[in-house]
Amino acid sequence: MTVSREQADGPLAGLRVIDVSTLFAGPMAAMHLGDMGADVIKIEHPHKPDPSRGHGVAKDGVNLWWKTLGRNKRTMTLDLSNDKGREVFEAMAGWADVVIENFRPGTLERWGLGYDVLSAANPRLVLTRVTGFGQFGPYSHRPGFGTLAEAMSGFAAMTGEPDGPPTLPPFGLADGVASLAIAYAIMVALHARESTGRGQQIDLALIEPILSLLGPQITRWDQTHTEAPRTGNRSVANAPRNTYLTSDGHWVAVSASAGSIAARVMTLVGRSDLTEKEWFATGAGRVSHVDEIDEAVGGWIGQHTQNEVTAAFEEAQAAVVPVYHADDIMNDPQFQALGTIHRIFDPELGDIAMQGPLFRLSNADGVIAFTGRPHGADTDAVLRDLGFDDAHIADLRKVGAI
Repeated sequence: MTVSREQADGPLAGLRVIDVSTLFAGPMAAMHLGDMGADVIKIEHPHKPDPSRGHGVAKDGVNLWWKTLGRNKRTMTLDLSNDKGREVFEAMAGWADVVIENFRPGTLERWGLGYDVLSAANPRLVLTRVTGFGQFGPYSHRPGFGTLAEAMSGFAAMTGEPDGPPTLPPFGLADGVASLAIAYAIMVALHARESTGRGQQIDLALIEPILSLLGPQITRWDQTHTEAPRTGNRSVANAPRNTYLTSDGHWVAVSASAGSIAARVMTLVGRSDLTEKEWFATGAGRVSHVDEIDEAVGGWIGQHTQNEVTAAFEEAQAAVVPVYHADDIMNDPQFQALGTIHRIFDPELGDIAMQGPLFRLSNADGVIAFTGRPHGADTDAVLRDLGFDDAHIADLRKVGAI
């Protein structure tokens, strides 16, 4: 799908967002808002761009991650530790609906840009504060990253093979989860503003959103003093649930959370006798016999090609999918039908593909108007929008504020 902002204003058109955060939760949340039409201005230090511009793979010296993370954002430079830079930021906060920042607690206050100052100029402002550990507490001043949240939340402890070490994800899982929570929190605060006429502060710690996704492990510990073991690709709640290798060397994933699906799978693989066992009636019972179930399912799948497995499972109304790589995703007819992958023209790389907005709306879809822009590309234009004339902009540049 090829799209541009001119095709639709987006459901958040008119919402003004200042993104002064880095690496990665805050910028991802701002990206989500920008996808839905918000006017997002990405602020970076004049001499220290967002480090994500140097993360991951580059092509011809052009960072690819930034092209997605920075999409739909106008970029400008501003030094918030500079007196003139602070004046500009105050003016911008007076114009904005939302500010997203992830400095260590107290940094904005040290610069004279705390919520008391910003809200005095703009009582409707929503200041979103994203940190590793929150704005208060014994760890609040520690540097915090998604990896630490993945470990501290319990995610790593419950992930990996039974005889292996705790396992961290190979991507920014905690940041991604937090970005969704941030966007949700902003929408909540904006809705509340409709009733009160006032904005507020949002305090989001990376360690909390991912913790909320991990199921009832806290309640389980509180009530039973037991923890979920590491089970690899198996589930602690249901069986069969695993990845299995086909005869032609492809991996497929099977999930049978519902008892009826589990019964169909076992009938398909020639072990309908297991469905008559008393233990088969519950997920916990099936998990207690997971070795027998996996042997049956894995043995049958190992004797058939991927296409044969997929066709047989579909006919049986059982759940299986291939384990995809990027090329499979881009060529899959379901993703194509949904328009999941968007193709956008980028001035540096030409036509590039990336994941689109997270969902579709019946009246207005999200849009990718442009890809991540160069460092400071829109500084002068944003300042002119705010009423700064060329002489004032030149003065700001002279004193190092931009």
